[in-house]
Amino acid sequence: MLGRLNFILLMVVLVSGMVLVRSAYEARRLFTELDRAQAEGRRLEADSQRLQAERHAQATNLRVEQVARERLKMRAISPNVIQMADDHATAAAAKSGAAR
Repeated sequence: MLGRLNFILLMVVLVSGMVLVRSAYEARRLFTELDRAQAEGRRLEADSQRLQAERHAQATNLRVEQVARERLKMRAISPNVIQMADDHATAAAAKSGAAR
């Protein structure tokens, strides 16, 4: 009877030890996974801030002007470049009024 009780207690201690080892292993694995997820979160946050800064830099007036000049071949207006377009109806009315 005493030998049988000792055997049962020995089995309980062994199973308890195995559960403890598995629990410690699982805790370490989860902690490592949490650490990786936090590092990934910090990396994504840094990327987000960098992209926000780039977007802000792209939207400045100087940048828009530069893109308009280089890609769209636009230029600033000046009196030397202005061309007047005549409206045919206005021109005809002006001619008929001058003829009277």
